[in-house]
Amino acid sequence: MTSQDKSGGTHHEHHSKAAEHHKHAAKHHEEAAKHLKNNDASKGAHHAHLATGHGHHAEEHAREAGKRFSDEHGEKSSSDKQGK
Repeated sequence: MTSQDKSGGTHHEHHSKAAEHHKHAAKHHEEAAKHLKNNDASKGAHHAHLATGHGHHAEEHAREAGKRFSDEHGEKSSSDKQGK
């Protein structure tokens, strides 16, 4: 197996994608806080929801980066060791 397959991306690329999603999540958290402070629960909830989605994407890319590293270096990823 190579370091790149159908899910696309190398170890480094997945870490970069994870970092981008973390940045987007942080921005949405800031927006949510601003709207909630201004008593706009609807917009606050919307941005909180978007932040959560970006957080999930970041987690997926971080997990995939670990798998790529394992593939490249012949080691089991931590999720493989835990039977996930």
